[in-house]
Amino acid sequence: MPELLTIAGVQQAERQLSRHPGLAELISRHGPCPITPLPGVQPWLALCSAVIHQQLAGRAAAAIEARFRSRISTAPVPDGVLALSDDDLRGTGLSRQKAAAIRDIAARAASGFLPDRTEADRLTDDELVSRLTAARGVGRWTVEMFLIFTLGRPDVWPVDDYGVRRGWCVIEANPGLPRARELLHWGEAWRPWRSVLAWYLWRAAEDGSTGTPAAQ
Repeated sequence: MPELLTIAGVQQAERQLSRHPGLAELISRHGPCPITPLPGVQPWLALCSAVIHQQLAGRAAAAIEARFRSRISTAPVPDGVLALSDDDLRGTGLSRQKAAAIRDIAARAASGFLPDRTEADRLTDDELVSRLTAARGVGRWTVEMFLIFTLGRPDVWPVDDYGVRRGWCVIEANPGLPRARELLHWGEAWRPWRSVLAWYLWRAAEDGSTGTPAAQ
């Protein structure tokens, strides 16, 4: 069974991260990282939520997601989504592309290709990336956010995330965005707590008035 973030794990992570002066200051300012597993959340539904929120402001995405969940409230399972017509899905405010992606996610979950929560909790991070990115509209970044914020995996390192890259610029006092390869190398020192590292880099990006699409 893969490791999950716990209070003790976060405390250990913060002790390790505090070796970097910039990270130590962020930990002091923002307090403990709040990432923890969200029990009972099914992967297919978490992916649908992620697709809904792609490239949308938080309030608009939340309104669409509320309408989507209302449509499936009597049958909050993949088959409940598949029973909806395209007009039903589009009526929630989804674009044609997002409606198609959500239908594909539901179909893959109904067929068993996408793991349920019990299976997902047993799979490694790499196995989940491989399985979940097969769904339409689901890229590596989306799965990384699922691994961090739904499953509470401790060592996910989203090197392509804009907020992580901007946060690195802040704590390293470097104006140039790092390349993924550079971040991969830099992040090696912070194993096995890179999910916690990412959370503090998102805070650094916010503090530096840079913003981040992934901050939660």
